[in-house]
Amino acid sequence: MDADTVTAICAVAIAVASLAVSVTETRATRAHNRQSVRPLLGFECHRWEGGEAGIRLRNSGLGPAIITSTRLIVDGKPVGPWEAYVVNSLRDSLDVRPVFLSLRVGKSFPVGFDKMILSIGDYYRERDVEFWNLICSRMKIEVEYESLYGDERFEAIFEGPYDAGSE
Repeated sequence: MDADTVTAICAVAIAVASLAVSVTETRATRAHNRQSVRPLLGFECHRWEGGEAGIRLRNSGLGPAIITSTRLIVDGKPVGPWEAYVVNSLRDSLDVRPVFLSLRVGKSFPVGFDKMILSIGDYYRERDVEFWNLICSRMKIEVEYESLYGDERFEAIFEGPYDAGSE
């Protein structure tokens, strides 16, 4: 082997190594960019005697959450999406009609979003037993969402509070 051949082989090896580093860096950058706008939806359930009670939805992530599908399940049976035409029949069945926020497909929830999606503003334990029982033990909400990048499948699920007896 002469010097020109060795130089050419080294040049090719360096070029291949550079390409490998470049591809690895590009993948890492893309993964970082996706994580930097990843939403994180979560549910909370709370009640205060004489105050507000219900289910809160919060986006604690770094980017907006875009709803791709929702599903309401009552007493173990799928009822439909978390939209007015489905939830209104549930609301109408209660003694006290709660306030409702729709989670339509395509709706975007910005970073820091923090609102009640089903609530009553003047909760009293004796009067609102039916409402609290519904959200504690009879109802499940499943929400699938994605970030601005799309083609992802993140999920948030509500299945009642951890301690149904807590205030």
